[in-house]
Amino acid sequence: MSKVGIIANPVSARDIRRIVSHAGNLPINDRANIVLRLLTGLFTAGVRDVLIMPENGGIRTQLMRTIKREAKVGEARFPQVSYLDMPVTCTSDDSARAARMMREAQVGAIVVLGGDGTNRVVVSECGNIPVSGVSTGTNNAFPEMREPTITGLAVGLAVTRQIPCAHAFTYNKRLEVKVNDQREIALVDVAVVAERFVGARAIWKTENFRDLFTTFGAPDGIGMSSIVGLLAPLRRDDPEGRRIQLRPLEGAHHTINAPIAPGLIEAVGIGGVETILPDQIYMPSVSAGSIALDGEREMTFSEIDEVSIRLQVDAFRTINIPECMAYAARHGLLTNGAQDCPQTAQPHGRTT
Repeated sequence: MSKVGIIANPVSARDIRRIVSHAGNLPINDRANIVLRLLTGLFTAGVRDVLIMPENGGIRTQLMRTIKREAKVGEARFPQVSYLDMPVTCTSDDSARAARMMREAQVGAIVVLGGDGTNRVVVSECGNIPVSGVSTGTNNAFPEMREPTITGLAVGLAVTRQIPCAHAFTYNKRLEVKVNDQREIALVDVAVVAERFVGARAIWKTENFRDLFTTFGAPDGIGMSSIVGLLAPLRRDDPEGRRIQLRPLEGAHHTINAPIAPGLIEAVGIGGVETILPDQIYMPSVSAGSIALDGEREMTFSEIDEVSIRLQVDAFRTINIPECMAYAARHGLLTNGAQDCPQTAQPHGRTT
């Protein structure tokens, strides 16, 4: 049976947005419980080996304590767990290194506990290995809110090939940003800010925003992509992206109140909305500033730099959790006993 990788970021949801917006912060025991629920789903679906990123936050201690305790009392509902042999730096480099090592180990999928930033780091290094996100970050636009037990079941059914690839996996868009020879990606949005100061990486003040490029935006979404969702909604499977030109409030054509972080709704000035096409080169509307990828500033540029932003389609794979579970229901993959499901009983009563 295929091996599954788990990257659980112990420090996601701890940037400055948690303070200014009252966003939640999962304690370590809750993160460990999420991993246990994932393992239960994976084991039920037939996965017997799981490879996990090491960390110093305490997830491993609580996780292994529970696994050993349940094994002693005869409970065998978890796969065999092993940890990557790698140094722990307590930075995003850990997630990047773990994704590379899991790719080399040829795991069937990688489950990521984190927000948009953690998922972006993993996708940048995992190659064609499909990922599945579990929301534990500050902004969770990319990883959908879902019970981890269900994620474990769906991922397990997919990697053990009980579900055909056409149903199990989905290709996704992403944005590629280049500043001269430096290249980075974003899974959800790229925000151009008209200031080069990068001190606090997470962005939450909107007055200096000038451009927003997104791969999707839902009306009920959170983060910068919610601006697109409220102006010109875009699905994950639509073959294009969006660009919003942002303006200071006093010079904007109109404004919109957008939930740019949990508990933080800001007025944003809108200059214009346009569709961006795959593989076309787009440039910022300002000649100098900084670029935030999925909510965190990563790059700066000046008048002498060459900057480009490009939408890539079919760029990486994710597990299609709803379709996996729907396929499992249609084909009785989790049904024991008779293969033919009983017909739905007709209600009794008088007919006319």
